[in-house]
Amino acid sequence: MKKIVLFLMSALVLLAAPKFLMPEEAFKAEASINDAMQIQAKVEIAKDIYLYSEKMKFEIKNNESISIAKVDAPEAVENHGDMAYTSSPSFLITLAKASDVEGMQSVEFVMSYQGCSEQGLCYEPLQSTYTFDIDTQKLSVSQTQESATSQEAPQTEELSEVDSIAQTIGSGNVLWVVLSFLGIGLLLSLTPCVFPMIPIISGVIVSQGEGLTTRRAFFLSVIYVLAMAVAYTIAGVLAGLFGSNLQAALQTPWVIFSFSAIFVALALSMFGFYELKLPDAIVNKVSRTGEQKGGGAIGVAIMGFLSALIVGPCVAAPLAGALVYIGQTGDALLGGMALFALSIGMGIPLIAVGVSAGRFMPRPGAWMTMVTAIFGVMMLGIAIWMLERVVDPYITMLLYSMLGLGTAIYLGAFEREIHIFKKSVALILFIYSLALFIGTLGGSTSMSKPLAFLQPQVVQSSAPSKASDVSFTKITSLSELDALLAKNKGKKILLDFSADWCSVCKELDAKTFSDAAVKEKMSEFVLIKADVTDNGIEEKALSKKYGVFGPPAILFFDTEGELLKSKSIIGFIEASEFVDHLNKI
Repeated sequence: MKKIVLFLMSALVLLAAPKFLMPEEAFKAEASINDAMQIQAKVEIAKDIYLYSEKMKFEIKNNESISIAKVDAPEAVENHGDMAYTSSPSFLITLAKASDVEGMQSVEFVMSYQGCSEQGLCYEPLQSTYTFDIDTQKLSVSQTQESATSQEAPQTEELSEVDSIAQTIGSGNVLWVVLSFLGIGLLLSLTPCVFPMIPIISGVIVSQGEGLTTRRAFFLSVIYVLAMAVAYTIAGVLAGLFGSNLQAALQTPWVIFSFSAIFVALALSMFGFYELKLPDAIVNKVSRTGEQKGGGAIGVAIMGFLSALIVGPCVAAPLAGALVYIGQTGDALLGGMALFALSIGMGIPLIAVGVSAGRFMPRPGAWMTMVTAIFGVMMLGIAIWMLERVVDPYITMLLYSMLGLGTAIYLGAFEREIHIFKKSVALILFIYSLALFIGTLGGSTSMSKPLAFLQPQVVQSSAPSKASDVSFTKITSLSELDALLAKNKGKKILLDFSADWCSVCKELDAKTFSDAAVKEKMSEFVLIKADVTDNGIEEKALSKKYGVFGPPAILFFDTEGELLKSKSIIGFIEASEFVDHLNKI
């Protein structure tokens, strides 16, 4: 399976990408020393190639007595939203020496640079190293050690978490990259994007019916996770190469309604209304080959593939880092391997869940009927959860209340001869679901406080506190953002990329942005929310402008309206950590 995936990804790159120049053809660096002991450096760039000005770095190595005092550089121009050199730039680097240095000194001069092709390919960071013999008598003495180190400081650029991960992929050992992303995937399995898949894989395994062994449950769980990993990998490679977020594109209402209907159909089959299976002709044909249950694997694989694209489309920093690496280098093979390892790590707990679900059905009987019905309820819950993205909150709350009431009655909330524990659970569920139903009629949309509308309204005699006086300005296009940036020049700005279909975004709103300390600190910023729910042309342009592959993403701008790229946050962050982060901006 892995070889097939790697082959498909390699073929995708070869077919989709135009012919690009090799790095040594696109960039030809040269450096020399003049009579004044100044280094003259130049990068000859080919046609339709440009260099990022911020990626041009110069460094003196292996000699602490010689430092860079000054760099004379040509003026960069704006190109695709970044400052760049569109023609071959030349630089004059002035050196300085420590006061106690005399005679000839050998130095190693390192020039780092990175650029892109106008055809859409970005090359990986490059370096050229030169060795020069410096006559220190022609150099001026550094004013202070502090001034010398100040020239070195710009050489170490503070990287965001996403860029740091992307750099790790490019510079690390392949085996280390794969193992690292496998471990990161295990950690990401604890995030809200993966939780909805737990009842899905459980329900799919249980729906296989009688005679399901632990071995087959393991086999089907592995099939589900591999299909999920393939979907993540393909979607990630496409997003990295072309900037098209396939997962976001599948969050349209008709897709959500269709997938919710699938879960409803699965649930009804678990309740015994009908049996979902392949046509008898296909089953008989498969049976003659000795693979009587191969058809089930196909359905599980399809469910795993679709679940990855539709159920859990949120972006975390490691995923974004892999996408940035693919986008910058075009290396879909290594980037795809990292994504595949990440997906497998996320899926390992799901395999354990699937195997456990299989063990719930050791033999037919009343116990198996009850377990199957419970998973049917979970399937209906997933269907309603998906509808939250495209329908009014009142409708989903009403559906949840109806599901809870029906489940409570099925469990025997009003039966006399029933185990006390089962009846207690059923009654609690009935009371809560009834509260949801009443809350819906009263106009409430809170699942945690459905009856809050019954509380008397207290009129505040004093002004609201600063901590509560925060609100986001919603935008959906680049022009709206540019207008707000210009209007609020001189103020710090926080830009939150969010979408209705992103579960992690909702967790950020509920846990992090609602925290009192976070609110107080955020009141120092102009708060803007980029709503990319529709994922239309304007939303895509906005995301592409700032290299956002999907929500959630939090970006920051300084008082001059410049993006603080190293301060960007991808994925969920706890309230206390977020406050610490805001204090550093």
